[in-house]
Amino acid sequence: MKRSHLTRLTIACFIVFAASALLSLSSCHRANTRTPHSPLIVAHRGGATLGMENSLSCIEQGILTGADMIEIDVHLTADRQVVVCHDFTLNRTTDAEGDIQDHTLSQLRQCHLLTKEGTPSEETIPTLNEVLLLCKDRCPILLEIKKKEGYNEGIEQLCIDLVKRHKMEKQVVFQSFDAESMAIVHAIDPLLPTELLLGRPFAEEVENDSLFKTYLDTHFAHIRSLNVHYSMATNEYIRRVHQAGREIKIWTLDQPESAPEHVDAIITNSPDLFLK
Repeated sequence: MKRSHLTRLTIACFIVFAASALLSLSSCHRANTRTPHSPLIVAHRGGATLGMENSLSCIEQGILTGADMIEIDVHLTADRQVVVCHDFTLNRTTDAEGDIQDHTLSQLRQCHLLTKEGTPSEETIPTLNEVLLLCKDRCPILLEIKKKEGYNEGIEQLCIDLVKRHKMEKQVVFQSFDAESMAIVHAIDPLLPTELLLGRPFAEEVENDSLFKTYLDTHFAHIRSLNVHYSMATNEYIRRVHQAGREIKIWTLDQPESAPEHVDAIITNSPDLFLK
């Protein structure tokens, strides 16, 4: 081989090496902006300011922002398929009306998600199966089970079956405002992590820290995190929850400057603002 060819080959190899090194350093720099004590950033409904909430395209955007988790909500259809939508009805987020549980999956496929401008899009309500496929090996999921009397009975087993079918037990965390639903998940599989959503102060009448922990251990031993409205997350409350050996997530906060210190995760519609 001629010397000029060797020289060009050497230069080309150096450029490739240098580019790889710069990319590596850039990735390390981005990763190092998050300290070991930084809260996880959870994209609420996929990151609702990024697109149509709970849609596949919105969830994809949430993943691409670098969110640590994707939060979704699930319901049952009339033919007992698990679908991803926040509301019990179709009225707000689609061009159709009525309860989700009164529609088959085939019928839901005829309903279109509404854009932020209120016009029908090409997207439909996704199934949990589709969301699991999208997130598998890419981003963990915080899965909220919606429950109220007469709705979504037996949804826990169906969700767990889907998670296990995709071998995503270590990638999905269950949460609900319904404590009984989380007890059902725990009874089906004690290894699955369960968390309790709270919209008001929890066990505030228990003043003593040790009694607070005892209360949790007695009634909610399987609950690993109390996920509270951000207005509840005072320094004292955060301290007490940690003292009781639990994590604390806050919802739904969209202003980074208002984030309290020492919480374990922030559930937000705007993960991009927290990850800049």
